[in-house]
Amino acid sequence: MRSHWGAPISALLLVVMLPMGRTQSPPPTGNSPITLDDAIRLAEANEPTFAAAFAESRAVALERKDAKAGLLPSVDFHNQFLFTESNHTRSTSSPGSPSQSLPVFIANNSVHEYTSQGTVNETLGWAGVAAVKLADANAARSEAELEIARRGLVATVVELYYNVRSGSEKLAVSKRALDEANRFLDITEKRESAGEAAHADVLKARLGQQQRQRELSDADLANQKAGLELGVLLFPDPGTRYTVSEETTPPPLPELPDVEAEARTNNPEIRSALASLQAGQAETQKAWAALTPDLALNYSYGIDAPQFASYGADGSLNRGYSASATLDIPIWDWLSSERKVKEARIRAQANKVAVNAAQRRLLADLSEFYNEAQVAQKQLASLDASVTDARESLSLTTLRYTNGESTVLEVVDAQNTLVMAENAQAWNGPVSHGTS
Repeated sequence: MRSHWGAPISALLLVVMLPMGRTQSPPPTGNSPITLDDAIRLAEANEPTFAAAFAESRAVALERKDAKAGLLPSVDFHNQFLFTESNHTRSTSSPGSPSQSLPVFIANNSVHEYTSQGTVNETLGWAGVAAVKLADANAARSEAELEIARRGLVATVVELYYNVRSGSEKLAVSKRALDEANRFLDITEKRESAGEAAHADVLKARLGQQQRQRELSDADLANQKAGLELGVLLFPDPGTRYTVSEETTPPPLPELPDVEAEARTNNPEIRSALASLQAGQAETQKAWAALTPDLALNYSYGIDAPQFASYGADGSLNRGYSASATLDIPIWDWLSSERKVKEARIRAQANKVAVNAAQRRLLADLSEFYNEAQVAQKQLASLDASVTDARESLSLTTLRYTNGESTVLEVVDAQNTLVMAENAQAWNGPVSHGTS
């Protein structure tokens, strides 16, 4: 059995350095064991919180496109027919033209009015530019939040994945311990029958056997629970049968300066905090925009005439164009715009504090993770040596007991020592904390 105490902590440290959208391995086929990459990929497809973050990221990206489109001219093709009751009088628009009945409403142009025009509208103002900046910041923040959700999911999958693996190994340890307890009980019973051991030795061996049976039941239950916990993330049916791949040698630990450099450029918490700061600044600019003028431009081409035709009954041209420019200058809104500017500045200041806090948290978490990974990897060889020594000690102590040179308590103590060493080697789970 290969020790993997340092594997989950190293994996959690590497979450700091994972780029977004990394390539996943192909899906497992048939009954092939599930690798850690397979587990992460399956969890990303099934976990609802990550799915919600992914959907929000896509939606915000579309909002960003809408904000940019708001800076561009809009084009419409307007068609309308307007009928107005006649006032039963006649009017001639120009000498030689046919007389027309006048509409009863003075605001309308004719009894029958046809409008078919293509219009181009454009509004120039600082509000549109600020809206684009705000949408850019929100998109960057949403992308960072998606990466935070992904890394949190990765950390969860790593922990559950190694829980499953360690559960299987602890179950194997419990089975071997029960076999050893059964064998030792058989030895004590034979020695008692031969008059070489007291009945108390048999009772002690039987108590040890019963304890190993309970430990086996507990290990089996824990193994099933770990499998279900991971299965909830991986499969539509959490009871799906699966196995995890065999342990490989833990990856070498990168140098601390390399990890720090990568974390500073690839940390989603800091990116999210910076995006929130930029969003606050854009909100301030958007509030200022309410105090600046807006210029609205309009160009229309088509007909607006009593006939749906390019030319009127008298041969006059109905088609034509019109253009307008409107400048709206804000004068007084009871200081609402000024208050909104102050509100945005207050929130922007809070965002600056959040950026500084995220940077401090990064440095602390990075040192903590790196130190844990360093200690864990240094302990790998020690755990292997402890298991080897414990096995040899149990073998020699049992042999000495068989020859009447040791007591039953020494054998039981050697058995307990081996179980403890093998359980430690099977990994007791990563330290639970957030990812950087």
